[in-house]
Amino acid sequence: MATRSQVVLQPAFVLSARPFRETSLLLECLSRDHGRVGLIARGARGPRSRQRALLQVFQPLLLSWRESADLGNLNAVEANGAAVALKGEAVFCGWYLNELLLRMLHRHDPQAAVYDLYAESLRRLPQQLEPTLRRFELRLLQALGFGLDFPPALGPDRHYVFTPQLGFVAAAAHSRAVIRGDDIAALRDETLRSPSALQAAKAVLRAALAPHLGGRPLQSAQRLRELRRRVG
Repeated sequence: MATRSQVVLQPAFVLSARPFRETSLLLECLSRDHGRVGLIARGARGPRSRQRALLQVFQPLLLSWRESADLGNLNAVEANGAAVALKGEAVFCGWYLNELLLRMLHRHDPQAAVYDLYAESLRRLPQQLEPTLRRFELRLLQALGFGLDFPPALGPDRHYVFTPQLGFVAAAAHSRAVIRGDDIAALRDETLRSPSALQAAKAVLRAALAPHLGGRPLQSAQRLRELRRRVG
């Protein structure tokens, strides 16, 4: 809840944290009722700070802050449940979700559905990586008003190509970057089980997200690809 410029015990996650001045942190957070917010955690890097251990990514929090222009001043922080335990590739995938939100969301634009989607996706990542990422991308685009328009009749005998400008366009089966109709249906219905459906979903969503990312690649996605090349 909020009273005037004071926000009290707001459910939130830290998306990024970097040093600020000598002992403080500059946080970018996703809050449920206030959207993305920038906060200064004064003294959080000090040797006696009790906040530093809590101000970690993937940790559900309750934050209190006083709003001040574009950046707020953090007053208090409490745990709001156990941190999501991500390991291996799942850590990079969690960073990817964070980076995507930082690039797609404007500050002070409440997006409760995005907050709930993010929290649920973090919980899903340890069990399913790729389907969770594709579902998050698809629903994030929908929540922000950039949802995909799926063709009305889809089947294995139909083929399409996708562009952000035109969406799904019918194409010959031998066309470049052709996508099978049943793979598009799997994306629409969020039933991404086969390798071909996952591959098609990744290509479509990467193209759909590109116009909203400012022409700069996502660092977390590059690091995940590098990790997979080294391991594979």
